[in-house]
Amino acid sequence: MAETERQKLSIESWLKIGLMASLVLSVALISLVSLDKQTVLSPYANADDAYTDQQLTSMRTDFSESDFSIANTMSTPMLVNDWQDPHRTMLVIAGPEKPFDAAEASAIYDFVTKKGGKVILAANSTNAQLVADQFGVKYFGDMVLDDQRYYEMTDKLDEQVPGDYRRIWAAASIQANVTEMGDERLIPCSQANLDQGIVSNCRLPVLFHRPTAIQVLDDQTDTNRDVNVLAAASTSAVIVTDSSNLDINSDKNPTLGEGKTGLIVRIDYPGIDVLDVTIDNDQGDVSVTGSIVFVADHSVLANHLWDETRAEELGYQQCDSPYYVQEGHNCWNSDSDGLSDAQGDTTWYGNSQYFTALMIDMMETDNEEISTSVTRFNDNFYIVFDESRHVASALSSPFTEAMGAVVLLTSDVVLKWLIVLNLFALLAIAIMVVPEKENWRHVFDLTRFRERPKKVDAAQYQMRTREALLSKVRQFNDLTRDEFMRKSPAEIMQMVRDPRLVELISSNRIYSNEELREVIPQIRRWGN
Repeated sequence: MAETERQKLSIESWLKIGLMASLVLSVALISLVSLDKQTVLSPYANADDAYTDQQLTSMRTDFSESDFSIANTMSTPMLVNDWQDPHRTMLVIAGPEKPFDAAEASAIYDFVTKKGGKVILAANSTNAQLVADQFGVKYFGDMVLDDQRYYEMTDKLDEQVPGDYRRIWAAASIQANVTEMGDERLIPCSQANLDQGIVSNCRLPVLFHRPTAIQVLDDQTDTNRDVNVLAAASTSAVIVTDSSNLDINSDKNPTLGEGKTGLIVRIDYPGIDVLDVTIDNDQGDVSVTGSIVFVADHSVLANHLWDETRAEELGYQQCDSPYYVQEGHNCWNSDSDGLSDAQGDTTWYGNSQYFTALMIDMMETDNEEISTSVTRFNDNFYIVFDESRHVASALSSPFTEAMGAVVLLTSDVVLKWLIVLNLFALLAIAIMVVPEKENWRHVFDLTRFRERPKKVDAAQYQMRTREALLSKVRQFNDLTRDEFMRKSPAEIMQMVRDPRLVELISSNRIYSNEELREVIPQIRRWGN
């Protein structure tokens, strides 16, 4: 008895030691693989380092201060349709470092077109192409050079930085197609108009870092949608086919031409029926609009372009800078297709002004079919930052894949690590407490599921029941198979004698499953 107690205590001790060791190793390994990993385009990287200007923290802060519900996802976009209230959710995907697969692209398409979800996809590479294909949009993937619409910058010494045709500005609309706007294209959106949601007939300046170009293809089969190019480069812009050749006059850098220089494209799918709180405060169907916006540059959302104050510190020049006149090119308030100072304030207040207005316009905050108990509170609307599109190292990949089981995570870092550690704890416990199966039990081993027998066809139940009865009759009379086969039907029925069992082996009647279940106990009792 004492020996049994000592053995039990020993197993518990080993379990505790193994659990603690797995936790320590997990923390150490995660810390080790994270040492050389620099996070960019994250809304949660608050460290003041060389990558501060390339994060999305300013964007997250602005929406947090506006009381929107902020979250992030580290899981695959295949799960977006399982989120709560997808029609009230904005998914922000900035700078995907790895391409989407077909299943993820299809899930995002369904999220927008069937669930009424909202998506901002900002990239300057073809990593977003599979998603764009779903919507009939093409990412060129190479940088654009535009000698007509580029902005000036100064360095830390307040000296002019040489002109760069990759630094492009655009006067962007929020709802209308810029190629179809009339004189209203000259009107800058005032802050008062933005606050009231009056954004259909005005534009705002937007600065891009090194964008590619976007083209809306003509062979898209969707008809129930609205497609609008919200911003574009000039028609003389060229695409860089070789990153080492930045000569805008080079024959190797072709002009894209009319309709192929899109920088921001918005696609809306109106008339999607979803379940929400109606105006009479009851659950019912409401009509919403699914929206996706493709942006040709992820940097438009980064701190150095989002926040006006930070942009000024880094040397981004407004239109009143003398460098535009010195270099002989237009700013957004002097271009014939730009904004007019006579129509309002043309100052660039950071990309935050434009994208905040755009994202709020995409939301259902003005949907008159949804109860005001929902629409008047911003915390009923979700902005989800996708952090799953960044490349993980070979060692950290298992951790990120495990995190893929969690659809929507809070921004609380401590909770994230608790989830990871709990996963390892459960794995360790499962490994240590599951007993090793004996050889004769291998049929029940879940790791050998491919060796399981095929399920019996229901149509064979009656035949197998009859064969079982005949086999029992043969064995009861001590006959070989050949001897039994030589017996006549009358002799076999004489051996059986039970009228109900005789009927089973002699009749052509089709038995139901209920009847067979009643016959089987009778077969078991036969001969006893």
